[in-house]
Amino acid sequence: MKQEAIKLELIEWLAKLNDSDTIQYLKKIKDARSKHQDWWNELPEQQKKGILRGLKDIDEGRTIPHEEVKTRYGL
Repeated sequence: MKQEAIKLELIEWLAKLNDSDTIQYLKKIKDARSKHQDWWNELPEQQKKGILRGLKDIDEGRTIPHEEVKTRYGL
């Protein structure tokens, strides 16, 4: 799909969107990109800690392969 067609599709979707949380999220993305701000700075401390904890788990090899998770949960 060409970029212009994607833009039109998004405009149509956004015009019909009634989910205020999604609208506010999209606004934050737009504002951050226009101000060259890092979205990380807008996250609450609890979310930052969770992300950093997850990255540390990855670095230290505390992960489960995707296929194993799928098997474990019958996916």
